[in-house]
Amino acid sequence: MNPSATVRTGYHHGDLRNALIRAAADLAREGGPRSVTIRAAARMVGVTPTAAYRHFAGHEELLQATRELAMTGLTEAMNAEVKKLPGVTDPVRRGLQNLAAVGLGYLTFATREPGLFRTCHAKGEGESSVFDVWTAEPFRKAIAVIDELAEIGYLPPQRRPMSEVAIWSAVHGLAMLFLDGPLGDASEEIRQAAIERTFEVTATGLGAPPLTGELREDLLRIIRS
Repeated sequence: MNPSATVRTGYHHGDLRNALIRAAADLAREGGPRSVTIRAAARMVGVTPTAAYRHFAGHEELLQATRELAMTGLTEAMNAEVKKLPGVTDPVRRGLQNLAAVGLGYLTFATREPGLFRTCHAKGEGESSVFDVWTAEPFRKAIAVIDELAEIGYLPPQRRPMSEVAIWSAVHGLAMLFLDGPLGDASEEIRQAAIERTFEVTATGLGAPPLTGELREDLLRIIRS
């Protein structure tokens, strides 16, 4: 499909800003965040770069808007998995199901929309951190799931700090193994087994008894050395 045809069909006078964002999203979908430029988006919409610059001061502003749209898609993928969950009353089962659902939604979006997924995590020039990572809706959903597990007592309070980073690392790392790593060419059976074991180990780790003092000190000594 020619992405420019879709954008031009949806463009109406007075809605140029949104048309440019949709065009930029199509560019990102095909070529990742580096493909998002004012000139390319303007060309797809069928306007001059000068007209586009009336809505975006430069490339970074357009990329920011594109990331927001990509984040919306990621959130929707996570919500779709949560909606599939059966209703359960047991709080631990519910909490772990929510954990699995938001993680699966993250992986699903990454593998179905790799260009937009990479755009979610693209950093603009001069930015010191990923796109408002702690306030973006997908990560707020992940934090809410971790908070839920802590509130019901499944996640020990001493292990709550930075648990969302550990979970994110596991799921994001698996996504990157699928997109750019050796699991990209793996069979569907192996990929499914990798997802299942990653989620199982992660969920077990959250609720498992803490390390003994000696084991924990050994671990921290190596990390801090």
